[in-house]
Amino acid sequence: YIRISSFNEQTDSGIHAAFDAFHKEAGNKLVGVVLDLRNNPGGLLDQAIAVSNDFLPRGEIVSTRGRHPEDAQRYDAKPANDISKGVPVVVLINGGSASASEIVAGALQDHHRAVLLGTRSFGKGSVQTIIQLPGHGAIRLTTARYYTPSGRSIQARGIDPDIVVEPAKIEKIATPEFRHEAD
Repeated sequence: YIRISSFNEQTDSGIHAAFDAFHKEAGNKLVGVVLDLRNNPGGLLDQAIAVSNDFLPRGEIVSTRGRHPEDAQRYDAKPANDISKGVPVVVLINGGSASASEIVAGALQDHHRAVLLGTRSFGKGSVQTIIQLPGHGAIRLTTARYYTPSGRSIQARGIDPDIVVEPAKIEKIATPEFRHEAD
């Protein structure tokens, strides 16, 4: 079980450390991994790409498309050692899973590398660029959208799990459903 609460500078190295510990403890008897991305608001794109690459030996991880075709970018997996050694992967997502966590979930789902379990993710699939303004100011401008390897836009749609599992409720709780980007 690996919980990723956000994608920061240490996320990929943390995944590697977790797998080192798993392989030391279980040896070649590791039967699967649960990657918990619930309530993960996202973070650094390069870390989402690195984590996806830890499970994918090849293929597209994510692409961005803006208003102009020449601005499109594609991020592919680099051939590397599969740190999971091919064991089955389950990814947990919910309405609090956004941005970088949706990139990882979408890439692993599209490549049939993981089964997604939970509820639909938040739907934050927009790329923002920070533009410096005179006088020590800046503006964050949405310039493109993220797309999964199969071409699905994440923006306002989110990622649908393969298996929908609603949160367990022992008693009726009067809390609103998770809000999504489309809301």
